[in-house]
Amino acid sequence: MLPSQRALFDIPRDVCYLNAAAFGPLSNATRAAGEKGAALKARPWELHDWQNESKAKVERARRAAARLLGAEPDDVAVISSVSYGIAVAGRVLPVKAGERVLVLQDDHSSPVLEWLGRAKEQGFEVEAVARPEDGDWTRAVLAAIGRPGAAKLAVVSISSVHWSDGGLIDLERVAVAARGQGAALVVDATHHAGMLPVDVKRLDPDFLVFPTYKWVLGPYGRAFLYVAKRWQDGVPLEQTGSGRRSMDSTASPYMRDIHYVPNARRFDMGERDFFITLEMAAIGMELVAEWGTAAISERLSMLTGLLAEGLPNAGVTVSPAHLRAPHVLSLGFPEGMPKDLPARLAAEQVFVSPRLGRLRISPHVYNDEADVDRFVEVFRNAVG
Repeated sequence: MLPSQRALFDIPRDVCYLNAAAFGPLSNATRAAGEKGAALKARPWELHDWQNESKAKVERARRAAARLLGAEPDDVAVISSVSYGIAVAGRVLPVKAGERVLVLQDDHSSPVLEWLGRAKEQGFEVEAVARPEDGDWTRAVLAAIGRPGAAKLAVVSISSVHWSDGGLIDLERVAVAARGQGAALVVDATHHAGMLPVDVKRLDPDFLVFPTYKWVLGPYGRAFLYVAKRWQDGVPLEQTGSGRRSMDSTASPYMRDIHYVPNARRFDMGERDFFITLEMAAIGMELVAEWGTAAISERLSMLTGLLAEGLPNAGVTVSPAHLRAPHVLSLGFPEGMPKDLPARLAAEQVFVSPRLGRLRISPHVYNDEADVDRFVEVFRNAVG
């Protein structure tokens, strides 16, 4: 089994950080790259041929993201956030009046608000799949896709792992069902990419997006969008020189060929070339790829399993292992979460997140069995 990678991070032994689903720490190597880049930005006269160097860093990051998704680099756009990626999908995908877009109840705002904002003007319905009482999100989504008498389904826009409770959705089954209805599949893979297997060539989603600041241990403000080839002739959100075939500020004429590039690069965000966070994002994703999804999943499944085993008779409920992501453990409180519980845990240097009345615990490869023991002890004392 992959051992704890704590030595690669600046995490003191007395800190029990179980909050990767909120904000992943930077590795020492990623932090060093950021500091080096910031120092160069402070002395820009020392930047030599920075435009070409930045473009090289763009492609390095694009390749790293593509590797995590089983994609070709040509099919991946460099963007700023999940909401940006969903906005691209909203602009490109045709949704007609009278049709419906399927989302999850209480899903994160990113895969939901774009459709709510468009629904009235375009005349379509946004249907939220109700939170299943048994925790089986896959069953609930499949039932909603095939619901008899429902309006024609245009888009399924969902997180593959529910951000609040760690509920895992079987994307392959959902993709097959969506295609059977002639619907597009848009996936927020924030809590999936790098942690769980995903092969876009096999899954064939229409759009799939993930950010770098959580599980893939990169900076804020960087994300990557997979765009299926069938949608790569769409109009991007921003009109950038990098998305055109030939723009050269060092030559005349400047705008030699303003036709869009014939791949997902046309959807790259403006100011994508900011070299500091590009390299940081690449290093984080490359580190995750080096460990490997299977090894990461195995380790984190072990840790969340130990956490669940340590909490019987603690007044909490836990979803069955086969219905939750292996790297997220969400605790329910039948009698309600004790007041100020997250703050009491934080006072003991134990960090987790309250989410919709539940307590979300999200370890990563820098955690170990000592962190599990620490959480269980502090948690029991806090609720006892």
